Amino acid sequence: MTEPAPLNGFGPLISFFLSISALRDWAKLLIIGSFFETCRRLLATVWSSTIDSFFLSASFEDHDDSYKWMMIWLSKQPSWKNVRNVNISTGERFSGNVPNSEGEPDSSGMPKVSYLPALSGSYTLWYKYRWMRITRVSEPIPGWGPNHRDSLNMSIFTRNHDILNTILQDAKKAYQDAQGSSITVYVSDSSNSWRELATRRKRPLDSIILDPGIRELVVEDAQDFLASKGWYAERGIPFRRGYLLYGAPGSGKTSLIHSIAGELELDVFIISLSRSGLDDTGLSELISDLPERCIALMEDIDAALHNSLSREDAPTPPSQTAELIPSSPRTPTHTTSRVSLSGLLNALDGIGAQEGRILFATTNKYSSLDPALCRPGRMDLHVEFKLASRYQADELFKRFYLPSSPKTPAYDDQEPKSNPAQSHPNGSIRDGGSTNLIDLGAPDDTADSPPSSPQACSEKSERAAPTYTGTRHRGHAPKLSSDQLSALAAQFASAIPEREVSMAVLQGYLMSQKSRPREAAREVSAWLQKELATKKAQNETKS
Repeated sequence: MTEPAPLNGFGPLISFFLSISALRDWAKLLIIGSFFETCRRLLATVWSSTIDSFFLSASFEDHDDSYKWMMIWLSKQPSWKNVRNVNISTGERFSGNVPNSEGEPDSSGMPKVSYLPALSGSYTLWYKYRWMRITRVSEPIPGWGPNHRDSLNMSIFTRNHDILNTILQDAKKAYQDAQGSSITVYVSDSSNSWRELATRRKRPLDSIILDPGIRELVVEDAQDFLASKGWYAERGIPFRRGYLLYGAPGSGKTSLIHSIAGELELDVFIISLSRSGLDDTGLSELISDLPERCIALMEDIDAALHNSLSREDAPTPPSQTAELIPSSPRTPTHTTSRVSLSGLLNALDGIGAQEGRILFATTNKYSSLDPALCRPGRMDLHVEFKLASRYQADELFKRFYLPSSPKTPAYDDQEPKSNPAQSHPNGSIRDGGSTNLIDLGAPDDTADSPPSSPQACSEKSERAAPTYTGTRHRGHAPKLSSDQLSALAAQFASAIPEREVSMAVLQGYLMSQKSRPREAAREVSAWLQKELATKKAQNETKS
């Protein structure tokens, strides 16, 4: 038998298909169509590249500071008044960007209005004779946390890159002007990202009354650190600085950090080690995402790392404290935070730790901290804050009763005369009486006298003042000369024992005597004896 001859390729098959005229026409159309489509795409690419060569594009994400700069800068542009589609904002971050129609500052106390670019809108503006297009886009984000991310896209008709640098510099300056005398506070969210919490007014350094040298020590050290970046780089030392402020509650630790942030013009990033769901990895992400120049704040670091330890007892109720100090827990605190000591140490000075930041940590129990946490490189400077001294008491009294401004109404320098309101049990103001605050709970001479008739009882009930506790924020202190103020301050300070009460407690007492400086100096001894007796009884009860 002879084997069949093998097929000679696909030649016969191709010849068969070419013999069909319809298929030949389809092949011609396919080739011609592909040619024209290729030419179209090529021309579109060339056209797009040519147009893009005349435009400069930039994108700003909402998690970056430059986004806030641009939002402020856009709202301040003269051509922005002609925009027909805007978002209205009364947020503190954009406060003061839109003037009143009368061109005068708003003194009503209501939030100021700002005009911002609307979402999914495009705007055309002119800046220094250059045309530009602005588009604000919002994109959804799956998962937990914020459900959208905003971005700002800008296209400028120019071939000069210097114009973008000019815009960024102007935007940064506009943002700094809008911030004015305030600092921004940030906290972390559940996705381990920083978000803006609020803006706070800067606090003058001279408003922090500490023992001589403490305030200057920390401020000058921080200023020298920020100016020494080159020195650290030349020696290969990580550019980081840590401060550990320890001591009694209410002694001014948090207040000093607030004032230093304003003095150095640094934003504050609060790191809560006890936040639910935070672990070592999340803490490392937060610290590595810190900006180069900022203050990282860890408050009560002892309580966060040692849940079985309780803080020292606060000596006064919250109504008498000058700063927000968490109350002392009576039972061990249990949190869902999974931050370990080793994770904290690695986050502070590990390879991923951010440089250029200043770390402030506060604690009321210095001895409970691990030595590894307190070593140089992590906590470089340890500053003790003690209870109030007589020097601090004297300075506090002078500042408290110093006339606040020239607009403060002048009051008689003499002791206020007796008036009916000063004998009222609740300090209510009668017609024609003084508006000075008086002691609460003063005895009423007529309290024991029975009413002569039911009608008299009804009238007295109608005239009775409401019962309350605390101090009414009303009235002004009498205007005192410098000699009078110094004499009263010396009298007040002489009654304060050294290192027995905190500055927060003293300020709470002065708040209760807001308009009565002479009574404050005269009655402080009796108040202090009662305060110390109460504190002693509380300590004996707990022991």
